Amino acid sequence: MFVDDKIWVGQGGEDRCYLLLNQANRHGLIAGATGTGKTVTLKVLAESFSQAGVPVFMADVKGDVTGMAQAGEMTDSLRKRLGRFDLVEENVTFEGSPCRIWDMLGGEGCPVRITISDMGPVLLSRMLGLTEVQQGVLNVVFRVADDQGMLLLDLKDLRAMLTYVSDHAKEYETTYGRVSSQSVGAIQRALLAIEDQGGDIFFGEPNLDLNDWFDCTPDGRGYVNILNAEQLIQMPQIYAMFLLWMLSSLFEILPEVGDPEKPRFVFFFDEAHLLFEGMPKQLGEKIVQVVKLIRSKGVGVYFITQSPSDIPNEVLAQLSNRIQHGLRAYTPAEQKAIRATAASFRTNPDFDTAEALQDLGTGEALISLLDEDGRPGMVQRAWVIFPACRMAAADQDVIDRVLFDQRALTGKYGEPIDRHSSYEMISEARAREEEEARLAAEQAALEKERAALEKERAKELERQRRQLEREAERAAREQARKEERQRRERESMITELGGTLLSPLVGKTTGKKIARGILGTLR
Repeated sequence: MFVDDKIWVGQGGEDRCYLLLNQANRHGLIAGATGTGKTVTLKVLAESFSQAGVPVFMADVKGDVTGMAQAGEMTDSLRKRLGRFDLVEENVTFEGSPCRIWDMLGGEGCPVRITISDMGPVLLSRMLGLTEVQQGVLNVVFRVADDQGMLLLDLKDLRAMLTYVSDHAKEYETTYGRVSSQSVGAIQRALLAIEDQGGDIFFGEPNLDLNDWFDCTPDGRGYVNILNAEQLIQMPQIYAMFLLWMLSSLFEILPEVGDPEKPRFVFFFDEAHLLFEGMPKQLGEKIVQVVKLIRSKGVGVYFITQSPSDIPNEVLAQLSNRIQHGLRAYTPAEQKAIRATAASFRTNPDFDTAEALQDLGTGEALISLLDEDGRPGMVQRAWVIFPACRMAAADQDVIDRVLFDQRALTGKYGEPIDRHSSYEMISEARAREEEEARLAAEQAALEKERAALEKERAKELERQRRQLEREAERAAREQARKEERQRRERESMITELGGTLLSPLVGKTTGKKIARGILGTLR
């Protein structure tokens, strides 16, 4: 409840517990076992920040946070609690907060999308559950894409880029390092799992502009930005990495403001244990750095979890405003956690903190908030004030009104945009390569056909030459036979003619001596 420029968080006996706005960016913790009242505390803080003109982000993991958009109502249970806060029913006002509903999985709410490039290889590797070697390969893929100006906007861009780098691994090995086909295959399989969980919906454009979460209403109240996370929480790695991306992006885009009179933005990280489970050391160090430094950007971060032990000590040390609901201790480890939690508070001599932690009722908490000088206040056992909004989920007509009021944002983010990016560039390059290969193949085929024709022509010419030679030889033989035949015929005719002419002479001279003269003439 926002009272006198302070947030009235709870009542401890005669003392009120106030969260001061100028100390609200020192971060905080809301912890407690299931059913102890964390969600109510969350709503009290969120609606109070909104009334103070501070926009808020929170995830609705159970489906009841939308009740912030609807006014609460007096119930018998609340009437019994009024006396704890020295309130009378006539002075209690119920109202809803100005809300905007967002959704990453195409459900009810304004679509939330981020690009693969904006997510980056570190958070994406964590989301995909990659090994150190596989993360190294993903780093190479991002580096090649950045160096060649190839945008990575959605999953198909990343898949295409992985295939491209794998196909050209030899070319990039000396510059970027070795890229194994096994690692690429493992990343591709992990991407299929992310796609099945809705990655094809929330990876892409138009990219979420976090400046839209800094808006306030015309009357000065900050919007409560609610992420519909009932389904998203079933994919804890995606949920945790998306919220971590938001946190790191806020750190990157916001200017330094030092210690403002009130936060510029408050970020509630529900189910915070999901962020730190199995966190690699390198990424854990980056988270600690962001949490430490984002305070000077005017951002307050409040982690909501079951036990403070869910959060690393380096982060826990930065959470100065603490609201600790009841803890249950059934094992030695849980008993140890309670003692550690109790030791983190500034001791109150009126009660034993460790015992109180196990004795707190629903709606009751140990509260320690920073004073005006930034010192942790003495821990108070207090009842958390009830919110002015509805405890349960909002009615559908209220949600419909919220969605109608944010129609300008829905128009901005509603339709996905598929810009010319890596997938298209690689597809075009592959098409050019295929066309060049086709033309080269056709040219080679033509050359082969031309060579075959030349070879066939040469064979034909050779065949014709040999044919001509054979015909010439045959003609020569025929001519020779003809001449031989003619010679023989002439000789035969001469022989016959000679016999015919000499026959009478021979007959007349038979028995006579033929006499010739000195010159051989017949005489």
